[in-house]
Amino acid sequence: MRDRYSLIVGLLFLAVIVVATVNTIDGGGGGETLGLDQLPPRWPLPEFAVPEGGGKLEGDANIAQDDCETSAIPCPEGAERTPACQVEVAESIRVCDFFERPLVISFWFSRGGGDCVEQQDLVDDAFRRYRGRVGFLSLDIRDDRDTVRDLIRERDWEMPVGWDHDGAVGSLYGVGLCPTFAYVFPGGTLQSASIGELTLAQLSDRVDRLLEATARAERG
Repeated sequence: MRDRYSLIVGLLFLAVIVVATVNTIDGGGGGETLGLDQLPPRWPLPEFAVPEGGGKLEGDANIAQDDCETSAIPCPEGAERTPACQVEVAESIRVCDFFERPLVISFWFSRGGGDCVEQQDLVDDAFRRYRGRVGFLSLDIRDDRDTVRDLIRERDWEMPVGWDHDGAVGSLYGVGLCPTFAYVFPGGTLQSASIGELTLAQLSDRVDRLLEATARAERG
């Protein structure tokens, strides 16, 4: 149901406060918002759910980390809030469903020129190469729905593509440049991140390093 999927409008202001808190690390000078590449290893990724880029589901991202009963921030009387990873809606993507294996998230948008769209071609190539060993999620930020659908169809992408219509996930993760990549350990903690264009060889090297780091962590 869509009302379970989308954040309640009345909670939007509170959500902005939470987002600002999640993306700020105190550097001793009053705090500043840092990009993914400046966050510490093992940073736990906030959960989110978004519509599939090629689907028909409309609505904004769900970035709720808890419900009204367990939240430290009270909900308005009579309001309900479903945590992102408890959303059960057809044609939606929940990031926590990718946490069983290493994961690469590519944040991108087609506005402003550059080669961000072409970078997603490389992500799709890597998805096919590492299928079954590494999860890949391509997340479009703020493009219109028809643009995303057309790109998926025209470029024959097989990888999962999510649609962050209102940019809530991009803000939650401090994404300001395209492309931004997050390399994630199983369980949903950050291994590393990179900002800027990569060749397929460079992307493959980052994925191989993620696999090696995962294997070392599992060996203890």
